[in-house]
Amino acid sequence: MHPAFLYLPGERLSLPELSAARLDGHVFDLGDAYVPADLVETAALRASTIARLIPVGAAAAGPSAAWVHGAGDAPPIVHHVRRCVERRIRVSRTARVVFHDTRVPASAVAPLGGVLVTTPTRTMLDLATALHRDPRVLWWMDRLALACPGTPDGAAETLRAMRRVPGSRAGLAALERLALKTR
Repeated sequence: MHPAFLYLPGERLSLPELSAARLDGHVFDLGDAYVPADLVETAALRASTIARLIPVGAAAAGPSAAWVHGAGDAPPIVHHVRRCVERRIRVSRTARVVFHDTRVPASAVAPLGGVLVTTPTRTMLDLATALHRDPRVLWWMDRLALACPGTPDGAAETLRAMRRVPGSRAGLAALERLALKTR
């Protein structure tokens, strides 16, 4: 997506100007940005609206990646990013971003809208393994299964092959329930 179609508050137009344009029907708010009303909402467009929050060397993951892939209407309040390079990276702390320092392999990351995002199957796997710590991710898992059918089966297959993963039992049970529900 061309950056000219992305209006970030305070760059070319102020927030009051963008709000007025939204009221007039010229733009709509999507993620952290405003986009022209006649643009089709795609995964690349969603990803580009949160590009400012994703540091170099990291990929959108968890609920953020689920939203990019079409789960839900609104982005999560707190975005999750995961390191996707070999070396450690330094990330500035912000209340809106949770940084996970475990590396995600390059095969599980895809570029969308100029931002690296975990694939739908990897996103489902990350959500499933986080379920024992945060039951709220079940909502994102459910929406991602509807948006990307087949991801519960793929994530369950990958999780079965992994060893000594915290939360794998609860995650696998949730993935199997979602797989039955989406068939």
